[in-house]
Amino acid sequence: MFSPELLSEIWSSLIWPLIRLLCFISLGLLVATFIESLNWTSKIATLARPLIRIGNLSDTAGASFSMALFSGISANTMLAEAYEKKNISKKELILSNLFNSLPTYFLHLPTVFFITAPLIKGAAFIYVGLTFGAAIFRTVTIVILSRYLLPPQEKATDCTTEEMKEGKSGIDWKGAAEKSLKRFKKRIRKIIRFTVPIYILIFLMHRTGIFNSLERGMADYLSFLPWLTPQSMGIITLHIAAEFTAGLAAAGALLQEGSMTYREVILALLVGNVLSSPIRAIRHQFPYYAGIFQPKMATELIIYNQIFRVGSLMLMGAGYFIVTM
Repeated sequence: MFSPELLSEIWSSLIWPLIRLLCFISLGLLVATFIESLNWTSKIATLARPLIRIGNLSDTAGASFSMALFSGISANTMLAEAYEKKNISKKELILSNLFNSLPTYFLHLPTVFFITAPLIKGAAFIYVGLTFGAAIFRTVTIVILSRYLLPPQEKATDCTTEEMKEGKSGIDWKGAAEKSLKRFKKRIRKIIRFTVPIYILIFLMHRTGIFNSLERGMADYLSFLPWLTPQSMGIITLHIAAEFTAGLAAAGALLQEGSMTYREVILALLVGNVLSSPIRAIRHQFPYYAGIFQPKMATELIIYNQIFRVGSLMLMGAGYFIVTM
């Protein structure tokens, strides 16, 4: 019933990735709870202080923004913890999650650049620049929206009562560790309860070909973009049906042969990025989001993220298309 090939696939495509995901979530959760137990939220928020003041966002949003430079899981865990304690509203939770677009982009920037540069050479600078511009646009937009959608925050004093005690008596490392471990044990059970079944469901959907059918269907309906060349269709199809590096490899080969210009390659990659983004969000983002947040909230956050991400990429792509006509 279970062949060695099937068992190998289950291990490599389901069990090991799930173990790795849970390890990363656990690490992020430990870091987030430990920081909060030490009352360091306001200190870590210092990096984003000017932006959160303009946007009427709380120190929790600022701390999450700063943490997103190192760990997206820790950043989201901070927001989830604050929301469950009712320290932030649902509106601020959504805006804060979207606010983290720029540091999240920075987290993946080195990988993206060093994959694109060898394959598409000079076009990499333009492509990465456009996606970077889209990330900046998203963050600035959220700051402006937050300014009008959230009430002004009460001015925080330079030093809270607990921080003053901490300064006098020193940091209670042991107490913070015990407190964070207790909260970790309580929360990790809930995360596992949601993450594991959802991850298994996504694996089964992938193995039965549901995602492949969706991706092929999207790749087949590109006639509404008449300005794309036949070579561009190939790049976009690979970008959607396989992965980002497959589309890049095809783009690099076509550039090398002189079959496509930088402009055509960049537009094809942007279109592929836009069309593949929603399905990849469901496949890769939803399982861990549903563990950190409630599944309903996770769905809402992913939808808002995708709307902003796709919209900003389309805006940058349209601007580049018009400028280079």
